[in-house]
Amino acid sequence: MTKPFAPRRHLPTSPFKAAADPLVKHFALGDRVSHDQYGLGRIVGVEDGIAMLVDFGSEKARIVSPYTGMEKL
Repeated sequence: MTKPFAPRRHLPTSPFKAAADPLVKHFALGDRVSHDQYGLGRIVGVEDGIAMLVDFGSEKARIVSPYTGMEKL
């Protein structure tokens, strides 16, 4: 099994712009969300800036920051 490539670091002398950091989305306790893999759910737990515990009905999942695939409804 092969490992995915590590992101390249930006050199200060490079003529190209550095890659932008992914935007961190902000969610609050009780927000309704949609996730690409799990579907519709509600946030039931918050770990400040680290992760969200989301109840998707059939299961609970811990979604870590930057919360890719999750959108607020």
